[in-house]
Amino acid sequence: MAITVKLSKIIEELSLEKLYYAEEHDNIKIESADINRPGLQLAGFFEYFGVDRIQIIGKVEMTYLAKFDSESRYKSLLALFSTGVPCVILARGMEPFPEMLQVAKACNIPFLRTAEDTSRFSSSLIAYLNVELAPMETMHGELVEVYGEGVLILGESGVGKSEAALELVKRGHRLVADDLVEVRRVSSKTLVGTAPEIIRHFIEIRGIGILDVKYLYGVGSVKMTESINLVINMEFWNPKKHYERLGTEELTTEILGITVPYLTIPVKPGRNLAVIIEVAAMNNRQKKMGYNAAQAFTQKNFGKQS
Repeated sequence: MAITVKLSKIIEELSLEKLYYAEEHDNIKIESADINRPGLQLAGFFEYFGVDRIQIIGKVEMTYLAKFDSESRYKSLLALFSTGVPCVILARGMEPFPEMLQVAKACNIPFLRTAEDTSRFSSSLIAYLNVELAPMETMHGELVEVYGEGVLILGESGVGKSEAALELVKRGHRLVADDLVEVRRVSSKTLVGTAPEIIRHFIEIRGIGILDVKYLYGVGSVKMTESINLVINMEFWNPKKHYERLGTEELTTEILGITVPYLTIPVKPGRNLAVIIEVAAMNNRQKKMGYNAAQAFTQKNFGKQS
């Protein structure tokens, strides 16, 4: 099923003014993250025209339309609106021509307006649509920002993920999501995680219940979204299993086609998991900056022997 975002949500998020908007337009769903400036279409050229794209009319298009008489302008706009585009947005807070409102009503196409200039608004809209329409996967775990690194904590139920996340918040880090993480691929290299709206800023601790982190620790303890830079899998300690001790092996996992650094942390009584996750986040950040402690240790010690 195609990923969509409701037009009503775009209007709310980007503070768009409704010049013509009917109640049934709330059900319009946007499927394409691409937008269009319909200069060529106003001139009558419709080959390769994407009818599923939001149309943005700026100063150039309005200047072109101003050269027409009322009848010609109506015909030009009618050709555009009658294609069934999801909506048309007028930029820069400009006053619409009367024919624009007439055609919007005749074709029953939402006609909106923004006060922002055309280029800035187009960039904001594309960025918003790229996130909302990005391929998504829902994962069970915690997402916490630790020293600027987005750490996705996975593990089976009861292993202590929520407790570790709460301890990290107590130590000054920020919670993004508890229990369910909506992961989106917003570019060929970037994964972004957020919490479903219904559980955003809440965390469940067994024996206590549901806690509102934002109210307990303040607005600085939570974050809406965060890039995923490191995945940590927490598992119950298995004495028969060999766990990495030097860290020379670079383990990764793949989420939505993007490779992310991956660590397994064994859990047993007495281990301070919050501190371990902090160190893992800092170490991952060091690696991205070009320094690998495990490699430096290996070269220093085994280099001497050779």
